[in-house]
Amino acid sequence: MVSSGANLGDPIAPPDEICLGDVYQLAPQAQAMRLSILTLVGREGETHHSIATGSEIGPAGAALGICGRLTLMAPDGDAVEILLLRLGETDGRGPLLVLPLSPMAAKTDYTLIQAETEPGAVRLTDLVCSAFSRGTNIALADGRQVPIETLQPGDRVLTRDHGPQPLRWVGRATLRALGSFAPVVITAGALGNSGDLVVGQHHRLFLYQHSQDRLVHTAELLVQAKHLVDGERVFLRQGGYVDYFSLIFDNHEIVYAEGIPAESLMVNEATLSLLPDTLAEQVKARFPGLSQRQHFGTEAARAAVDRLGAAGLLRQSRAG
Repeated sequence: MVSSGANLGDPIAPPDEICLGDVYQLAPQAQAMRLSILTLVGREGETHHSIATGSEIGPAGAALGICGRLTLMAPDGDAVEILLLRLGETDGRGPLLVLPLSPMAAKTDYTLIQAETEPGAVRLTDLVCSAFSRGTNIALADGRQVPIETLQPGDRVLTRDHGPQPLRWVGRATLRALGSFAPVVITAGALGNSGDLVVGQHHRLFLYQHSQDRLVHTAELLVQAKHLVDGERVFLRQGGYVDYFSLIFDNHEIVYAEGIPAESLMVNEATLSLLPDTLAEQVKARFPGLSQRQHFGTEAARAAVDRLGAAGLLRQSRAG
């Protein structure tokens, strides 16, 4: 809500109803809620968003549209972008949701410096980042462990299912390590890894459940790194910048990063829509028409992961 300015006391509103220069703060009673989004890509490349099962905002299946993007300036000079989403109704009368693309702190002033009615190609799925960070050691077919930034197309990388495979391409992007782009740090030994493994929050790791109390019916489990965060052995590293690297092969592969099996970048229309623009444009230009199938494996449902918790996942799982 506006804490200082022309619209003092008013809540945030669509771009045509607010004033540049107004200062906003999170309302004292503000609470973050989980928003689960289902994105479908049409034949012409258009995207359609709706509320997915597991969201704390509902109902599931309700349409979700972007009705604006605001840019605010924090006291330290950093820009914070906010997407304004309209839930359910298409006539402008549905509830307005506020989705920060970077963390926001309570009792902090944020000055509105830009308001866009039509934010263009903004995608809700830009929040997803699946990649390894600079310095990650990748296992080659000859047994060597080399930093990911030194890999070149043609290098033969050891994969879990197909043995040595030639690397097709290494994607690179430098992003602000904030919000959904802040990396997950899996400290050495947390999953039997030889060194710290730093990956994007949505990067999936291939784990083996040795406990009888399994999340799924098979011992093998694909789990996103963000679900392993316990604040101690696995934590989010916020602030500064992070260099992300993605590996592409002829097929969607499981490679070994710091000794942990982890997925390569899967290339198809659906997953490309989940990448930051920088990476998506590079991949499309280099691999037009490439469409890979999902690697065989079982990914636990969000509800099951929440029930067990990060500590439980770490306790009952080890690298497979």
